[in-house]
Amino acid sequence: MKKLNVTLLLLLSLHAPAFAQYADQPKNQWQQYFEQIADYDDIEDNNMEDMYERLCELEASPINLNTATADDLKQLSFLNSTQIEELTEYLDRYRPLQSMGELSMLQTLDPVRLNMLQCFVFIGNEKKDKQFPDVKDILKYGKHELVATASIPFYERKGDRSGYLGYQYKHWMRYTFKFGRYVQAGITGAQDAGEPFFANGNNMGYDHYAYYAIVRKLGCLKTLALGQYKVRLGMGLIMNTGFALGKTTSLVFSSPTNNISPNASRSDAYYLQGTAATIALGKHTDITAFASYRKIDATLNDDGSIRTLLHTGYHRTISEIRRKHNSAQWTTGAAIRWQNYGLHLGANTIYTTYNRELHPNTSQLFRLYDPKGKSFYNGSIDYGFINSWLNINGETALNNEGAIATINSISLKACSSLTLTAIQRFYSYRYYSLFSSSFSDGGKVQNESGIYLGAKWSPLSRLSILAYSDYAYFPWARYTASKTSHSWDNMLQTTYTISRRLTLSTRYRLRIRQQDYNDAETTKKKILINKTEHRARLSLAYNGKHFNAKTQIDGAYAVFPSGMQGLENSCGGMIMQTIGYNHDAITVAVNVGYFNTQDYNSRIYAYERSTLYSFNFPMYYGEGMRGALFVRGSVGNRLIIIGKVGTTKYFDRDVISSSYQQINSSWKTDMDLQVKWKF
Repeated sequence: MKKLNVTLLLLLSLHAPAFAQYADQPKNQWQQYFEQIADYDDIEDNNMEDMYERLCELEASPINLNTATADDLKQLSFLNSTQIEELTEYLDRYRPLQSMGELSMLQTLDPVRLNMLQCFVFIGNEKKDKQFPDVKDILKYGKHELVATASIPFYERKGDRSGYLGYQYKHWMRYTFKFGRYVQAGITGAQDAGEPFFANGNNMGYDHYAYYAIVRKLGCLKTLALGQYKVRLGMGLIMNTGFALGKTTSLVFSSPTNNISPNASRSDAYYLQGTAATIALGKHTDITAFASYRKIDATLNDDGSIRTLLHTGYHRTISEIRRKHNSAQWTTGAAIRWQNYGLHLGANTIYTTYNRELHPNTSQLFRLYDPKGKSFYNGSIDYGFINSWLNINGETALNNEGAIATINSISLKACSSLTLTAIQRFYSYRYYSLFSSSFSDGGKVQNESGIYLGAKWSPLSRLSILAYSDYAYFPWARYTASKTSHSWDNMLQTTYTISRRLTLSTRYRLRIRQQDYNDAETTKKKILINKTEHRARLSLAYNGKHFNAKTQIDGAYAVFPSGMQGLENSCGGMIMQTIGYNHDAITVAVNVGYFNTQDYNSRIYAYERSTLYSFNFPMYYGEGMRGALFVRGSVGNRLIIIGKVGTTKYFDRDVISSSYQQINSSWKTDMDLQVKWKF
């Protein structure tokens, strides 16, 4: 074994220039890669923000490859299932690792992910703890972390003058206690701008609190969660309160599996509250069970039934506060999973009941098959097979009305440079689950059938190509489409490493989606017509040892129906320049951009670095300029101070936004301050 490791190191030394290209990249390199795969549909659904926060947590608590278990490696969500399987087999065979360079021997690990992996793992002592640590050791050697963040606007909104019950500042605090990967506990308090703080009926201070305690690896008890937590079963057809994979991320990230994770989110939605546990019944079989009771926000009908379940979490006005926690939700569920020799098979079930009946407004045709009643249950089976070249996953589910939903995927490593992916889904328009979140074009696990074909190809050592084509069919009415409709989505992305420091990326997306259009002959007749969107991006990035820079150009062109006036065109673009400096305890980043779009239909998204645990991908439309300054400093190994100032100047308006969010100015400037203390 030792001789083999020495041989591997000698081989790596012969290829040192190839590996050195990625060995000295800065730790935040993963954020730039994350930006490349961020899709604007995922951004609007808050999937990417949740995933970004988890990766930030993982960066703060990296995994020791010499002691990592298969369950530990599954936290590396930026690796697909095939890569995790190969990494697990490699570690079992060749541990202890002596150098990160040994990972370059993995055939499925491309250079970008090899670079990204180094941000979340380390090579440490191979000694494993034989039993769960003593409580005294946990209390004595556990690590504490306190994060405080405040956002200060240098403007006044209409609601700040009259309408909102609180002040205009947004702030949150988070305390976390960790002992290795055995124990984790924490509490988060979050306050949105405009929400009352110890005032106007809010006696608890922060508007939202997230609290949890997680214990792992306690004998046969693999995971125990108390407080608030998130659960993901199978591929998410009946239960997924965490992030779901988008179309681009499906090519580069792993498929969901059974998982319990703590909820430290600042969002007052998409979590469970109570207890959850995963127990190992044997070497190859796990059972997961959970129970939850929590208060939720809802709009009510005159008879006291629930019209709409709310997920915004805003409690700024009298009407929003009246809807706060005015209903209650009970949820319980269980799952059993077997896996061996690359095969896995699972059975899952959940049951949910409310203290009020659900009565949606079915006069809107697209809401006709929304869940109705008081109690709901779903069941599913998930299945799959994984080895070094083939990855098959699937799940089939039923709801209490007998409606079906199924999703099946296959990923084939055709050769060392080409991976092909296909995803099929069929979601009946009568199917629903109150906690489902999975791959889709319409944003829901309901009323959709489709086929997705994708490929990841590296024809040259320095060139990587991602491409997909996705066709979706909607058999029932949906929002903006009053009858059967369809969509077609296509994307092509290339990344070329010009030199050790310089990378050129391109991206083009074509999306065609049907929506309602009023016929010019009569206003009573609606027909479907295509809305076509073209989006393109060109970026050139330089990543040096201390300096980094990026020039990015975005363009958008949309053709869409516009009532009685026929088709309209909308085009726009944005150019942004980012320059950064990173040395020892100080990091500075500056970005300046100019945007000019005709309207919202040609809006542009551009990533902007922000404070910890905040994924900032703002949207721009109209004409204006954007500038931001980011500064991060470390005081020793325990204290981190972050400041950011960003301003947007509009040239085409004197009023920004509308209603209570209206700002009577063409300028919008904000400052974010954050302190992170480890003790």
